[in-house]
Amino acid sequence: MATLATVRHISRCAIKPLCFPNESIKHIYHLNPWDLSLLSTHYIQTGLLFSIPPSSINQEDKYCIPTIIDQLKESLSRTLVHFFPLTGRFITQKSNNPHSYSISVDCRDAPGVEFIHAVADLKIVDVLSPIDVPPIVHSFFALNGAVNHDGHTIGDGTSLGKTQLTELLDGIFLGCSFNHVIGDGTSFWHFINTWSEACRKEIKDKGISRPPILQRWFPIVDGPIVN
Repeated sequence: MATLATVRHISRCAIKPLCFPNESIKHIYHLNPWDLSLLSTHYIQTGLLFSIPPSSINQEDKYCIPTIIDQLKESLSRTLVHFFPLTGRFITQKSNNPHSYSISVDCRDAPGVEFIHAVADLKIVDVLSPIDVPPIVHSFFALNGAVNHDGHTIGDGTSLGKTQLTELLDGIFLGCSFNHVIGDGTSFWHFINTWSEACRKEIKDKGISRPPILQRWFPIVDGPIVN
């Protein structure tokens, strides 16, 4: 079954931050040598697989797919308020004297993070039962195979972070792609956990439990943009 099925994209849209609590975050984030060394590595990507209760086929049920998608989009928009660099785009500046290139993350217009809704005629067992990961699972990620430098040219600017919800016959797979230049694995899971908080409405009326650090420093050893 998994070898015959295909992933079909139903819709896609750009999710932007719900608001801009601090206009100073809408600027250019300069990359340091450690960040630049990651341009040739692949995007961080991880998927979350969930089963859906049988009652979700009822369109009035709170677990129906359209409701889940709307909730994910709305909570992602609130999460991006705190992880603003993910909404930016790469820019490369060239200098002739001296001859050099510099790459930065431009957040001044904040194109956002793309959210894709896809479907596949698969069941959860088709994903979990094989000893090796079925090749079709690669299609559950919008940026599978991309390297971080590709963030310059992918899509319409929403290239530093992409999310794809693939609707299965009895579940959903949420695949998240995160440009490694923006943050490391710890930063990635910080983002996922904060999104989970937002999805549970826990940050609607109060701040998040662990705000990320967005300030940039340039000591000998530096960390990611998002931490």
